[in-house]
Amino acid sequence: MNTATDTAKDFEESTVGQCFHSDDFFRKALAKKEEANQTTIQNKENKMKTYKTCESVRIGHPDKLCDFIADFILDSCLEVDPDSRVACEVMATGGKIIVAGEITCELRPYIESDVKKALQICGYSPDDFRVFVNCHRQSKDIASGVSNSLEERNGCEDRYSSLGAGDQGTVYGYATNETEEMLPLPLVLAHNICREIDIQKREHRLRGVMPDGKAQVTVEYENGKAKRIKTVVVSVQHSWKKPIKELEDEILNDVLPVALSVFPADENTEILINPSGCFNIGGPEADTGLTGRKIMVDTYGGLAAHGGGAFSGKDATKVDRSGAYMARYIAKNLVKAGLADCCQVGISYAIGKAEPLAVSVESFGTSNLSDEELAEIVTKVFDLRPAAIIEWFDLKKPIYKKTSAYGHFNSADFPWEKTDAISELINMV
Repeated sequence: MNTATDTAKDFEESTVGQCFHSDDFFRKALAKKEEANQTTIQNKENKMKTYKTCESVRIGHPDKLCDFIADFILDSCLEVDPDSRVACEVMATGGKIIVAGEITCELRPYIESDVKKALQICGYSPDDFRVFVNCHRQSKDIASGVSNSLEERNGCEDRYSSLGAGDQGTVYGYATNETEEMLPLPLVLAHNICREIDIQKREHRLRGVMPDGKAQVTVEYENGKAKRIKTVVVSVQHSWKKPIKELEDEILNDVLPVALSVFPADENTEILINPSGCFNIGGPEADTGLTGRKIMVDTYGGLAAHGGGAFSGKDATKVDRSGAYMARYIAKNLVKAGLADCCQVGISYAIGKAEPLAVSVESFGTSNLSDEELAEIVTKVFDLRPAAIIEWFDLKKPIYKKTSAYGHFNSADFPWEKTDAISELINMV
């Protein structure tokens, strides 16, 4: 009589015998194994090589023109009243500049005059534009909530708690050690190209070039490290009298060697100059410009998180600007202190409330500390209330029109770009 054990043993021997005596089975098994190995090898190779792309735009690009005008108006208000509340929006289209928004200032700003000055600086003729203005004072409800924070209404007497956040939302700051600017390499290179074109145009070394234009750079990474420039795209508005071949030669020989000096192109880099052909019609005549439509150019090129709030035209009580500057400052100091190779800082606010709702740090696995430990250090070292941020960076000064082109994190002259909190961070560790 067979037991259950005997039956199982007979079944196992029978099955094994069938399998091991089947050449077809072996061939199929080996083929599947080889296919799996090849797939694994291919996946590893694919992971080793990645591409990152960023763009920048010139100061006369329609959207950047609007950013510059908005910040020009903001600076004019701050010059006469450092406590001005400004939320200025600009649209540029077809020979018209429309300025709208909320402005509360001790003296009435000369907005039309400011617009014409800004147009001239950006390379346009003010006489070619009509200016329309529709601005009013900040809402009393918003003004009350910002000037008299939730904490103050609840009895807190700390001077930094008196000013509530001018809006709700989450702001992000990012830094990486892959460049001196602590910004993504393709973004730095794209900014360099646009800045160099504008400099050479302004110095009359690049003739027949008009104000509009943009650049885009793709960098090839291997194992997370920048290896080479894969592609450069440059579009430059030019006079109809200027031959495209002449423009191409000037960009190739005069602009790119300077702009890409920190990380040069190689013989295999694809360089496209005005790939659409003639670019005679540009600026607001060709494309409508709007304030805040280049927020990725303003920040991290799309390679880090963004809360969605634009910067230009806003005074420092708006935390989508001042809070984002603080988040960048913290991220940059964390990386400079060697606490992470790259990191992203997030700060969440509620309108009318001084204290942030949440603070987060993401180090992407590049830190010896946990993200929770980094966030705890940040909250102990930095005061993230709007009044403290404004005082820390002296944000009541008229400094903003300098930020509106080539990114808000492009100059060591900006107070939020300094790395003077390193020792405090290291001591906390």
